[in-house]
Amino acid sequence: MTKVTLIDKRPSGEHSIDARPVNSKDARALYKKREQIYPKLAQGFFRNLKWVAMIVLLAIYYVTPWLRWDRGLGRPDQAVLIDFEGRRFYFFFIELWPQEVYYITGLLILAAFGIFLSSALFGRVWCGYACPQTVWTDLYIYVERMIEGDRNARMRLDKAPMSVGKATKKLSKHAIWLLIAAMTGGAWVFYFADAPTLFFDIFAGRADVTAYISIGLLTFTTYALAGTMREQVCTYMCPWPRIQAAMMDKDALSVTYRVDRGEPRGPHKKGESWDGRGDCIDCSQCVAVCPQGIDIRDGDQLECINCALCIDACDDIMRKVGRPTGLIAYDSYANETRRAQGKVAKICLLRPRTILYGVLFALVGLLMVYGLATRQTLDLNVIRDRSPPFVRLADGSFRNDYALKLINMTAADRRVSIEVSGLDGARLSAPALESNGAIVAGAGADSVTNVRMHVVAPNTVGDGSHRLTFTIRDLDSGETATSASAFLAGEAP
Repeated sequence: MTKVTLIDKRPSGEHSIDARPVNSKDARALYKKREQIYPKLAQGFFRNLKWVAMIVLLAIYYVTPWLRWDRGLGRPDQAVLIDFEGRRFYFFFIELWPQEVYYITGLLILAAFGIFLSSALFGRVWCGYACPQTVWTDLYIYVERMIEGDRNARMRLDKAPMSVGKATKKLSKHAIWLLIAAMTGGAWVFYFADAPTLFFDIFAGRADVTAYISIGLLTFTTYALAGTMREQVCTYMCPWPRIQAAMMDKDALSVTYRVDRGEPRGPHKKGESWDGRGDCIDCSQCVAVCPQGIDIRDGDQLECINCALCIDACDDIMRKVGRPTGLIAYDSYANETRRAQGKVAKICLLRPRTILYGVLFALVGLLMVYGLATRQTLDLNVIRDRSPPFVRLADGSFRNDYALKLINMTAADRRVSIEVSGLDGARLSAPALESNGAIVAGAGADSVTNVRMHVVAPNTVGDGSHRLTFTIRDLDSGETATSASAFLAGEAP
Protein backbone atom coordinates (compact mmCIF):
# COMPACT_ATOMS: atom_id res chain seq x y z
CA MET A 1 0.00 0.00 0.00
CA THR A 2 1.40 3.43 -0.95
CA LYS A 3 2.00 5.72 1.98
CA VAL A 4 1.03 9.37 1.58
CA THR A 5 1.55 12.56 3.45
CA LEU A 6 -1.11 15.25 3.62
CA ILE A 7 0.24 18.65 2.62
CA ASP A 8 -1.84 21.77 3.20
CA LYS A 9 -1.79 23.91 0.01
CA ARG A 10 -4.86 26.00 0.66
CA PRO A 11 -4.81 29.77 0.20
CA SER A 12 -6.00 31.84 3.10
CA GLY A 13 -9.62 31.06 3.92
CA GLU A 14 -9.79 27.93 1.74
CA HIS A 15 -9.51 24.25 2.60
CA SER A 16 -7.81 21.77 0.30
CA ILE A 17 -5.38 18.89 0.74
CA ASP A 18 -2.84 17.60 -1.72
CA ALA A 19 -1.64 14.02 -1.31
CA ARG A 20 1.92 13.29 -2.39
CA PRO A 21 3.52 9.84 -2.22
CA VAL A 22 6.24 9.27 0.32
CA ASN A 23 8.83 6.55 -0.22
CA SER A 24 9.39 3.94 2.47
CA LYS A 25 12.79 5.36 3.46
CA ASP A 26 11.26 8.75 4.33
CA ALA A 27 8.42 7.05 6.19
CA ARG A 28 10.82 5.04 8.35
CA ALA A 29 12.59 8.26 9.25
CA LEU A 30 9.43 9.37 11.08
CA TYR A 31 9.95 6.66 13.71
CA LYS A 32 12.82 6.35 16.15
CA LYS A 33 14.38 2.92 16.49
CA ARG A 34 14.37 1.51 20.02
CA GLU A 35 17.63 1.97 21.86
CA GLN A 36 18.60 -0.94 24.07
CA ILE A 37 18.69 0.00 27.75
CA TYR A 38 21.28 -1.53 30.05
CA PRO A 39 20.23 -0.63 33.60
CA LYS A 40 23.03 -0.80 36.13
CA LEU A 41 22.51 -2.54 39.47
CA ALA A 42 21.73 0.05 42.13
CA GLN A 43 22.47 -0.40 45.81
CA GLY A 44 20.40 1.16 48.57
CA PHE A 45 17.08 1.34 50.38
CA PHE A 46 14.80 1.56 47.36
CA ARG A 47 16.60 -1.22 45.50
CA ASN A 48 16.21 -3.44 48.57
CA LEU A 49 12.56 -2.45 48.80
CA LYS A 50 12.08 -3.51 45.18
CA TRP A 51 13.77 -6.85 45.90
CA VAL A 52 11.37 -7.47 48.78
CA ALA A 53 8.36 -6.46 46.69
CA MET A 54 9.45 -8.69 43.82
CA ILE A 55 10.05 -11.74 46.03
CA VAL A 56 6.81 -11.35 47.99
CA LEU A 57 4.62 -10.73 44.93
CA LEU A 58 6.15 -13.54 42.88
CA ALA A 59 5.81 -15.90 45.84
CA ILE A 60 2.14 -15.00 46.21
CA TYR A 61 1.53 -15.58 42.50
CA TYR A 62 3.38 -18.88 42.15
CA VAL A 63 2.61 -20.46 45.55
CA THR A 64 -1.03 -19.52 46.14
CA PRO A 65 -2.58 -22.21 43.85
CA TRP A 66 -0.78 -24.90 45.86
CA LEU A 67 -2.17 -23.84 49.25
CA ARG A 68 -4.82 -26.15 50.71
CA TRP A 69 -7.97 -25.32 52.71
CA ASP A 70 -10.22 -28.02 54.17
CA ARG A 71 -13.87 -27.38 53.24
CA GLY A 72 -15.24 -30.80 54.03
CA LEU A 73 -15.86 -34.00 52.15
CA GLY A 74 -16.68 -33.66 48.47
CA ARG A 75 -15.63 -30.01 48.20
CA PRO A 76 -12.42 -28.66 46.64
CA ASP A 77 -9.56 -28.17 49.09
CA GLN A 78 -7.63 -25.60 47.04
CA ALA A 79 -7.40 -22.36 49.03
CA VAL A 80 -7.91 -20.08 46.02
CA LEU A 81 -9.87 -21.55 43.13
CA ILE A 82 -11.94 -20.09 40.29
CA ASP A 83 -14.15 -23.07 39.56
CA PHE A 84 -15.98 -22.40 36.29
CA GLU A 85 -17.36 -25.92 36.09
CA GLY A 86 -18.84 -25.75 39.58
CA ARG A 87 -19.68 -22.05 39.20
CA ARG A 88 -17.89 -21.05 42.39
CA PHE A 89 -15.07 -18.80 43.49
CA TYR A 90 -13.22 -20.03 46.56
CA PHE A 91 -10.92 -17.81 48.60
CA PHE A 92 -9.87 -19.60 51.77
CA PHE A 93 -13.00 -19.50 54.00
CA ILE A 94 -15.02 -17.42 51.49
CA GLU A 95 -17.16 -19.11 48.85
CA LEU A 96 -18.84 -16.88 46.27
CA TRP A 97 -21.65 -17.94 43.97
CA PRO A 98 -22.46 -16.45 40.54
CA GLN A 99 -25.18 -14.19 41.96
CA GLU A 100 -22.61 -12.68 44.32
CA VAL A 101 -20.49 -11.21 41.55
CA TYR A 102 -20.95 -7.81 43.19
CA TYR A 103 -18.11 -8.78 45.56
CA ILE A 104 -15.80 -8.94 42.55
CA THR A 105 -17.07 -5.49 41.58
CA GLY A 106 -16.26 -4.32 45.10
CA LEU A 107 -12.70 -5.65 44.81
CA LEU A 108 -12.22 -3.78 41.52
CA ILE A 109 -13.52 -0.57 43.11
CA LEU A 110 -11.15 -1.09 46.06
CA ALA A 111 -8.25 -1.59 43.64
CA ALA A 112 -9.17 1.60 41.78
CA PHE A 113 -9.39 3.72 44.93
CA GLY A 114 -6.20 2.11 46.23
CA ILE A 115 -4.28 3.16 43.11
CA PHE A 116 -5.88 6.63 43.25
CA LEU A 117 -4.79 7.02 46.88
CA SER A 118 -1.25 5.74 46.32
CA SER A 119 -0.85 8.03 43.30
CA ALA A 120 -2.08 11.06 45.24
CA LEU A 121 0.42 10.26 47.99
CA PHE A 122 3.51 8.94 46.18
CA GLY A 123 2.98 9.27 42.43
CA ARG A 124 3.48 6.12 40.34
CA VAL A 125 4.54 3.96 43.27
CA TRP A 126 2.31 1.16 41.94
CA CYS A 127 4.19 1.23 38.64
CA GLY A 128 7.57 1.22 40.34
CA TYR A 129 7.01 -1.66 42.74
CA ALA A 130 3.84 -3.71 42.24
CA CYS A 131 2.86 -3.61 38.56
CA PRO A 132 3.25 -7.10 37.01
CA GLN A 133 5.21 -5.59 34.12
CA THR A 134 7.70 -4.09 36.59
CA VAL A 135 7.94 -7.22 38.73
CA TRP A 136 8.61 -9.61 35.86
CA THR A 137 10.94 -7.16 34.11
CA ASP A 138 12.95 -6.92 37.35
CA LEU A 139 13.14 -10.70 37.44
CA TYR A 140 14.26 -10.89 33.80
CA ILE A 141 16.91 -8.21 34.31
CA TYR A 142 18.17 -10.12 37.35
CA VAL A 143 18.60 -13.26 35.21
CA GLU A 144 20.27 -11.21 32.49
CA ARG A 145 22.67 -9.66 34.96
CA MET A 146 23.55 -13.02 36.53
CA ILE A 147 24.48 -14.51 33.14
CA GLU A 148 25.89 -11.58 31.16
CA GLY A 149 27.14 -9.32 33.95
CA ASP A 150 26.26 -5.77 34.95
CA ARG A 151 25.74 -2.79 32.66
CA ASN A 152 29.22 -2.41 31.16
CA ALA A 153 29.71 -6.15 30.69
CA ARG A 154 26.37 -6.46 28.86
CA MET A 155 27.19 -3.53 26.61
CA ARG A 156 30.56 -5.03 25.70
CA LEU A 157 28.98 -8.42 25.08
CA ASP A 158 26.40 -7.01 22.67
CA LYS A 159 29.07 -5.12 20.74
CA ALA A 160 31.39 -8.12 20.53
CA PRO A 161 31.29 -10.41 17.47
CA MET A 162 29.44 -13.68 17.79
CA SER A 163 31.45 -16.39 19.52
CA VAL A 164 30.81 -19.63 21.36
CA GLY A 165 30.92 -17.81 24.68
CA LYS A 166 28.52 -15.12 23.58
CA ALA A 167 26.12 -17.61 22.00
CA THR A 168 26.16 -19.73 25.15
CA LYS A 169 25.30 -16.77 27.35
CA LYS A 170 22.55 -15.53 25.04
CA LEU A 171 20.98 -18.99 24.67
CA SER A 172 21.18 -19.61 28.42
CA LYS A 173 19.52 -16.28 29.16
CA HIS A 174 16.66 -16.81 26.73
CA ALA A 175 16.17 -20.39 27.85
CA ILE A 176 15.71 -19.27 31.46
CA TRP A 177 13.44 -16.44 30.32
CA LEU A 178 11.27 -18.95 28.46
CA LEU A 179 11.21 -21.24 31.49
CA ILE A 180 10.05 -18.36 33.71
CA ALA A 181 7.43 -17.41 31.12
CA ALA A 182 6.15 -21.00 30.98
CA MET A 183 6.02 -21.17 34.78
CA THR A 184 4.06 -17.91 34.75
CA GLY A 185 1.51 -19.30 32.31
CA GLY A 186 1.32 -22.57 34.19
CA ALA A 187 0.75 -20.86 37.52
CA TRP A 188 -2.12 -18.88 36.01
CA VAL A 189 -4.08 -21.93 34.83
CA PHE A 190 -3.60 -23.55 38.25
CA TYR A 191 -6.01 -20.96 39.66
CA PHE A 192 -8.80 -22.51 37.55
CA ALA A 193 -8.37 -26.20 38.45
CA ASP A 194 -6.88 -28.36 41.17
CA ALA A 195 -3.19 -27.47 40.88
CA PRO A 196 -1.54 -30.86 41.63
CA THR A 197 -3.95 -32.73 39.36
CA LEU A 198 -3.60 -30.26 36.50
CA PHE A 199 0.19 -30.21 36.89
CA PHE A 200 0.49 -33.93 36.18
CA ASP A 201 -2.20 -33.82 33.50
CA ILE A 202 -0.28 -31.13 31.60
CA PHE A 203 2.89 -33.21 31.41
CA ALA A 204 0.95 -36.39 30.69
CA GLY A 205 -0.91 -34.74 27.81
CA ARG A 206 -4.30 -35.24 29.47
CA ALA A 207 -5.10 -31.58 30.19
CA ASP A 208 -7.81 -29.72 28.34
CA VAL A 209 -6.70 -27.91 25.19
CA THR A 210 -7.75 -24.62 26.81
CA ALA A 211 -5.01 -25.09 29.42
CA TYR A 212 -2.32 -25.55 26.78
CA ILE A 213 -3.54 -22.54 24.79
CA SER A 214 -3.61 -20.36 27.91
CA ILE A 215 -0.12 -21.42 28.95
CA GLY A 216 1.15 -20.78 25.43
CA LEU A 217 -0.35 -17.30 25.24
CA LEU A 218 0.93 -16.28 28.67
CA THR A 219 4.35 -17.74 27.93
CA PHE A 220 4.57 -15.63 24.79
CA THR A 221 3.29 -12.42 26.38
CA THR A 222 5.51 -12.74 29.47
CA TYR A 223 8.60 -13.42 27.37
CA ALA A 224 7.80 -10.61 24.92
CA LEU A 225 6.75 -7.94 27.42
CA ALA A 226 9.33 -8.55 30.15
CA GLY A 227 12.16 -9.81 27.95
CA THR A 228 12.11 -7.70 24.81
CA MET A 229 9.67 -4.78 25.11
CA ARG A 230 10.18 -3.74 28.74
CA GLU A 231 10.06 0.05 28.99
CA GLN A 232 8.07 0.30 25.76
CA VAL A 233 5.11 -1.32 27.53
CA CYS A 234 5.13 1.42 30.18
CA THR A 235 5.64 4.21 27.66
CA TYR A 236 3.42 3.22 24.75
CA MET A 237 1.00 0.50 25.86
CA CYS A 238 0.00 1.38 29.42
CA PRO A 239 -2.72 4.06 29.79
CA TRP A 240 -1.91 4.88 33.41
CA PRO A 241 0.94 7.39 32.76
CA ARG A 242 -1.51 9.46 30.74
CA ILE A 243 -4.26 9.59 33.35
CA GLN A 244 -2.39 9.54 36.65
CA ALA A 245 -1.99 13.32 36.62
CA ALA A 246 -5.71 13.59 37.31
CA MET A 247 -5.12 11.82 40.64
CA MET A 248 -2.30 14.11 41.76
CA ASP A 249 -1.99 17.68 42.98
CA LYS A 250 0.86 20.04 43.81
CA ASP A 251 1.54 18.30 47.15
CA ALA A 252 1.75 14.79 45.67
CA LEU A 253 5.18 13.26 46.18
CA SER A 254 7.13 11.86 43.26
CA VAL A 255 10.76 11.15 42.46
CA THR A 256 12.25 14.57 41.74
CA TYR A 257 15.63 16.08 40.93
CA ARG A 258 16.00 19.18 43.13
CA VAL A 259 17.09 21.71 40.55
CA ASP A 260 17.50 24.50 43.10
CA ARG A 261 20.20 22.48 44.83
CA GLY A 262 21.78 20.62 41.90
CA GLU A 263 22.33 23.42 39.37
CA PRO A 264 24.57 24.55 37.89
CA ARG A 265 25.94 21.05 37.49
CA GLY A 266 29.37 19.96 36.34
CA PRO A 267 32.34 17.70 37.10
CA HIS A 268 34.00 18.19 40.46
CA LYS A 269 37.50 17.33 41.60
CA LYS A 270 38.46 16.48 45.12
CA GLY A 271 39.50 19.56 47.06
CA GLU A 272 37.69 22.03 44.79
CA SER A 273 35.30 24.52 46.34
CA TRP A 274 31.56 23.98 46.04
CA ASP A 275 30.88 27.72 46.03
CA GLY A 276 28.98 29.05 43.01
CA ARG A 277 27.88 25.66 41.74
CA GLY A 278 25.32 22.94 42.43
CA ASP A 279 25.77 19.56 44.05
CA CYS A 280 25.22 17.58 40.85
CA ILE A 281 28.59 16.44 39.48
CA ASP A 282 27.02 15.26 36.20
CA CYS A 283 28.13 11.66 36.72
CA SER A 284 24.95 10.31 35.04
CA GLN A 285 24.67 7.44 37.51
CA CYS A 286 20.98 8.26 37.86
CA VAL A 287 20.63 7.57 34.13
CA ALA A 288 22.72 4.39 34.28
CA VAL A 289 20.46 2.70 36.85
CA CYS A 290 17.15 3.81 35.31
CA PRO A 291 15.22 0.86 33.80
CA GLN A 292 13.36 3.34 31.59
CA GLY A 293 16.55 4.93 30.26
CA ILE A 294 15.56 8.50 31.12
CA ASP A 295 17.37 11.37 32.82
CA ILE A 296 15.44 12.39 35.92
CA ARG A 297 17.18 15.76 35.78
CA ASP A 298 15.05 16.65 32.75
CA GLY A 299 12.00 16.99 35.00
CA ASP A 300 8.75 15.04 35.11
CA GLN A 301 8.51 12.57 32.24
CA LEU A 302 5.82 10.19 31.11
CA GLU A 303 8.31 7.31 31.07
CA CYS A 304 9.26 7.62 34.76
CA ILE A 305 7.75 4.83 36.88
CA ASN A 306 8.96 6.26 40.23
CA CYS A 307 11.04 3.19 41.05
CA ALA A 308 13.43 5.54 42.91
CA LEU A 309 16.58 3.66 41.86
CA CYS A 310 18.02 7.01 40.80
CA ILE A 311 17.70 8.12 44.44
CA ASP A 312 19.89 5.21 45.56
CA ALA A 313 22.47 5.93 42.86
CA CYS A 314 22.60 9.67 43.58
CA ASP A 315 22.74 9.24 47.36
CA ASP A 316 25.71 6.89 46.94
CA ILE A 317 27.56 9.50 44.87
CA MET A 318 26.70 12.31 47.31
CA ARG A 319 28.18 10.31 50.17
CA LYS A 320 31.36 9.71 48.17
CA VAL A 321 31.84 13.42 47.38
CA GLY A 322 30.91 14.54 50.88
CA ARG A 323 27.63 16.27 50.06
CA PRO A 324 24.22 15.76 51.76
CA THR A 325 22.02 13.04 50.32
CA GLY A 326 18.61 13.82 48.86
CA LEU A 327 19.63 15.63 45.69
CA ILE A 328 17.16 13.29 44.05
CA ALA A 329 14.30 12.45 46.39
CA TYR A 330 10.56 12.14 46.79
CA ASP A 331 9.42 15.74 46.57
CA SER A 332 6.48 17.85 45.41
CA TYR A 333 5.84 20.92 43.29
CA ALA A 334 4.64 22.71 46.40
CA ASN A 335 7.98 22.14 48.11
CA GLU A 336 9.87 23.47 45.10
CA THR A 337 7.81 26.65 45.39
CA ARG A 338 8.33 26.84 49.15
CA ARG A 339 12.10 26.57 48.83
CA ALA A 340 12.15 29.16 46.07
CA GLN A 341 10.31 31.53 48.43
CA GLY A 342 12.70 30.78 51.27
CA LYS A 343 10.16 28.73 53.19
CA VAL A 344 10.63 25.37 54.88
CA ALA A 345 9.65 22.36 52.78
CA LYS A 346 7.09 20.01 54.32
CA ILE A 347 5.22 16.84 53.50
CA CYS A 348 1.42 17.14 53.43
CA LEU A 349 -0.09 13.67 53.33
CA LEU A 350 -3.50 14.67 54.69
CA ARG A 351 -5.15 16.75 51.99
CA PRO A 352 -8.74 16.93 50.69
CA ARG A 353 -7.85 14.64 47.80
CA THR A 354 -6.12 11.97 49.87
CA ILE A 355 -8.78 12.13 52.59
CA LEU A 356 -11.50 11.64 49.97
CA TYR A 357 -9.75 8.65 48.40
CA GLY A 358 -8.99 7.19 51.83
CA VAL A 359 -12.57 7.57 53.05
CA LEU A 360 -13.98 6.02 49.86
CA PHE A 361 -11.50 3.15 50.09
CA ALA A 362 -12.38 2.52 53.73
CA LEU A 363 -16.11 2.83 53.07
CA VAL A 364 -16.10 0.28 50.24
CA GLY A 365 -13.90 -2.03 52.31
CA LEU A 366 -16.23 -1.81 55.33
CA LEU A 367 -19.28 -2.44 53.16
CA MET A 368 -17.65 -5.57 51.75
CA VAL A 369 -16.66 -6.80 55.22
CA TYR A 370 -20.19 -6.14 56.50
CA GLY A 371 -21.66 -7.92 53.49
CA LEU A 372 -19.47 -10.97 54.08
CA ALA A 373 -20.18 -10.98 57.81
CA THR A 374 -23.96 -10.86 57.29
CA ARG A 375 -23.96 -12.92 54.13
CA GLN A 376 -26.90 -15.31 53.80
CA THR A 377 -26.32 -18.95 52.99
CA LEU A 378 -29.85 -19.53 51.72
CA ASP A 379 -31.25 -17.93 48.58
CA LEU A 380 -34.25 -18.26 46.31
CA ASN A 381 -34.93 -17.59 42.65
CA VAL A 382 -38.42 -17.84 41.18
CA ILE A 383 -39.18 -18.24 37.47
CA ARG A 384 -42.82 -18.08 36.35
CA ASP A 385 -43.95 -20.33 33.52
CA ARG A 386 -44.89 -18.27 30.48
CA SER A 387 -46.81 -20.87 28.51
CA PRO A 388 -49.61 -20.86 29.29
CA PRO A 389 -49.50 -17.62 31.33
CA PHE A 390 -52.26 -19.01 33.59
CA VAL A 391 -54.88 -21.76 33.76
CA ARG A 392 -58.60 -21.28 34.58
CA LEU A 393 -59.75 -24.17 36.79
CA ALA A 394 -63.23 -25.73 36.84
CA ASP A 395 -64.27 -23.80 39.96
CA GLY A 396 -63.32 -20.51 38.32
CA SER A 397 -60.06 -20.02 40.23
CA PHE A 398 -56.77 -19.24 38.52
CA ARG A 399 -53.54 -21.23 38.61
CA ASN A 400 -50.04 -20.04 37.78
CA ASP A 401 -47.06 -22.39 37.57
CA TYR A 402 -43.58 -21.56 38.91
CA ALA A 403 -40.11 -23.06 39.01
CA LEU A 404 -38.33 -22.38 42.29
CA LYS A 405 -34.58 -22.66 42.64
CA LEU A 406 -33.56 -23.30 46.24
CA ILE A 407 -29.94 -22.26 46.69
CA ASN A 408 -28.14 -23.83 49.64
CA MET A 409 -24.65 -22.37 50.12
CA THR A 410 -23.65 -24.60 53.04
CA ALA A 411 -22.00 -28.02 53.16
CA ALA A 412 -25.04 -29.66 54.84
CA ASP A 413 -28.45 -30.71 53.52
CA ARG A 414 -31.33 -28.51 54.66
CA ARG A 415 -35.11 -28.74 54.89
CA VAL A 416 -37.09 -25.61 54.13
CA SER A 417 -40.73 -24.64 54.25
CA ILE A 418 -42.18 -22.72 51.30
CA GLU A 419 -44.80 -19.99 51.67
CA VAL A 420 -46.46 -17.41 49.47
CA SER A 421 -47.81 -14.01 50.48
CA GLY A 422 -48.97 -10.70 49.07
CA LEU A 423 -52.07 -11.95 47.24
CA ASP A 424 -55.32 -12.44 49.17
CA GLY A 425 -56.64 -15.98 48.98
CA ALA A 426 -53.58 -17.36 47.18
CA ARG A 427 -52.39 -20.80 48.23
CA LEU A 428 -49.57 -23.13 47.23
CA SER A 429 -50.20 -26.45 45.61
CA ALA A 430 -47.49 -29.12 45.41
CA PRO A 431 -48.88 -32.53 46.34
CA ALA A 432 -45.47 -34.21 46.36
CA LEU A 433 -44.16 -31.71 48.91
CA GLU A 434 -47.16 -31.24 51.20
CA SER A 435 -46.72 -32.40 54.78
CA ASN A 436 -49.27 -31.69 57.53
CA GLY A 437 -50.62 -28.76 55.56
CA ALA A 438 -47.22 -27.20 54.90
CA ILE A 439 -45.03 -27.27 51.82
CA VAL A 440 -41.61 -28.67 52.77
CA ALA A 441 -38.71 -29.30 50.37
CA GLY A 442 -35.16 -30.51 50.72
CA ALA A 443 -32.23 -28.31 49.65
CA GLY A 444 -29.12 -30.31 48.81
CA ALA A 445 -25.76 -29.35 50.28
CA ASP A 446 -23.83 -26.74 48.28
CA SER A 447 -26.23 -26.98 45.36
CA VAL A 448 -29.30 -25.58 43.62
CA THR A 449 -32.50 -27.63 44.02
CA ASN A 450 -35.31 -27.18 41.49
CA VAL A 451 -38.89 -27.36 42.74
CA ARG A 452 -42.10 -27.13 40.68
CA MET A 453 -44.89 -25.20 42.35
CA HIS A 454 -48.48 -24.16 41.62
CA VAL A 455 -50.15 -21.08 43.05
CA VAL A 456 -53.94 -21.03 43.00
CA ALA A 457 -55.98 -17.86 43.60
CA PRO A 458 -59.78 -17.34 43.69
CA ASN A 459 -61.59 -15.73 40.79
CA THR A 460 -62.04 -12.60 42.91
CA VAL A 461 -58.42 -11.50 42.42
CA GLY A 462 -59.31 -9.53 39.30
CA ASP A 463 -57.79 -9.46 35.86
CA GLY A 464 -54.19 -8.45 35.19
CA SER A 465 -50.88 -8.87 36.97
CA HIS A 466 -50.63 -9.14 40.74
CA ARG A 467 -47.50 -9.07 42.86
CA LEU A 468 -46.76 -11.92 45.26
CA THR A 469 -43.76 -13.03 47.28
CA PHE A 470 -42.31 -16.48 47.84
CA THR A 471 -40.53 -17.17 51.12
CA ILE A 472 -38.45 -20.18 52.12
CA ARG A 473 -37.48 -20.83 55.74
CA ASP A 474 -34.87 -23.22 57.11
CA LEU A 475 -36.74 -25.45 59.56
CA ASP A 476 -33.67 -25.76 61.81
CA SER A 477 -31.89 -22.38 61.75
CA GLY A 478 -34.85 -20.17 60.86
CA GLU A 479 -32.88 -18.43 58.09
CA THR A 480 -35.16 -17.09 55.37
CA ALA A 481 -34.92 -15.99 51.76
CA THR A 482 -37.55 -14.28 49.61
CA SER A 483 -38.17 -13.63 45.93
CA ALA A 484 -40.89 -11.56 44.30
CA SER A 485 -42.86 -12.64 41.25
CA ALA A 486 -46.13 -11.95 39.46
CA PHE A 487 -49.50 -13.73 39.30
CA LEU A 488 -51.59 -13.37 36.15
CA ALA A 489 -55.36 -13.71 35.89
CA GLY A 490 -58.03 -12.81 33.34
CA GLU A 491 -59.88 -14.27 30.42
CA ALA A 492 -58.78 -17.68 29.24
CA PRO A 493 -55.72 -17.34 26.98
